[in-house]
Amino acid sequence: MTADCVTGRLLVSTPQLDDGVFHRSVILMLQHDDNGAQGVVLNKPLGADVDSVLPGWGEHISAPQTLFQGGPVQLDSALGLITVPGDDDPPPGSQRLFGSVAILDLDTPPLLVMPEAGGLRIFAGYAGWSSGQLEGEIRRGSWFVVDSEAADLLTSDPDALWEQVLRRQTNELAFVAYYPSDPELN
Repeated sequence: MTADCVTGRLLVSTPQLDDGVFHRSVILMLQHDDNGAQGVVLNKPLGADVDSVLPGWGEHISAPQTLFQGGPVQLDSALGLITVPGDDDPPPGSQRLFGSVAILDLDTPPLLVMPEAGGLRIFAGYAGWSSGQLEGEIRRGSWFVVDSEAADLLTSDPDALWEQVLRRQTNELAFVAYYPSDPELN
């Protein structure tokens, strides 16, 4: 993989992506290599009860306690991500991806996982790109690639995440946070 790998970083949609699940989305990139890329949208809560889909997990979800739309691919599947404090081994049924983020096998009993996890988010579906597709979208200006912070995955205010991530940038990219949702209202 080249130096352009975005695993562990964020994709922030540019204003040109103006509808659908990617409008003002922030995607945590879980994997990116020569075969393609996968990530989850961090700021699209569905308002769905987790226990109705995955009994026993609802009480362990970080606020807001809802299922999130991870992207448009495989919406009938669920993906769990946890945070693992420090450099400790991840709990049973999980595998560290990068930093404090680990992917969770949702067939693992919650009581084996949650005492060792810092937080949990469950996503319906994911965002996926075939080989070279994401690189093309970045070149065309569909995505800003920025560093992630530990708090991004478990933000308690997902509706404000797009603006927050952009505002914390230390260059002119911070000004994009003030781009109006509807440019005709500008």
